[in-house]
Amino acid sequence: MIVDEKIEAYSAAHSSPLPPLLDALAERTRAETTAPQMMVGRLEGNVLRMLVSLTGAKRVVEIGTFTGYSALCMANALPADGELVTCEIEEKHASIARDFFDKSPDGSKIRLRMGPAIETLRGLPEQAFDLVFIDADKEAYPAYYEESMRILRHGGLIVADNVLWSGRVLAPGDASSRAIVAFNERVRTDDRVEQVLLTVRDGMMLARKK
Repeated sequence: MIVDEKIEAYSAAHSSPLPPLLDALAERTRAETTAPQMMVGRLEGNVLRMLVSLTGAKRVVEIGTFTGYSALCMANALPADGELVTCEIEEKHASIARDFFDKSPDGSKIRLRMGPAIETLRGLPEQAFDLVFIDADKEAYPAYYEESMRILRHGGLIVADNVLWSGRVLAPGDASSRAIVAFNERVRTDDRVEQVLLTVRDGMMLARKK
């Protein structure tokens, strides 16, 4: 996160409340995982929920489930017959996610797919989804982006997380930083989309497929 923590907290406090179950999920994530900062948190979760609602999305793909916080935020905004396909490779994370999907009234909308996300994406039909959220291994972002463009309908939205990478995009000195810089440049120069890079949390890229 590159925004001041007090500003982040103020923004979250002035945003709509999320389902109370997510507080319990956040607490368990902090207690049982080694990198709880991978969880999107209340403010970004609210942004994702709002984007699903505003776009009228019925079918969503998430690349990188972690413990399920973002999936539950987005599923909360889906209609009763909506579907969210979420991709995860770590069983420990998926186990926590499943527990909370089972406890949530929105969990029935979620389909958890285990295994490499790129393989799951390649098995999905073309132009069948309304929104894709990318939040997984940074060096694979370019590949995830191209598959997302394939499965996304025209007018659909790609949302990519961590695109400011704690500010390291200004001086990329490692493979992940360079991958994020390359991804951001790829989106910027792609005439198939219109895009905006937001300074929410660690940076969110919104790219709308024309």
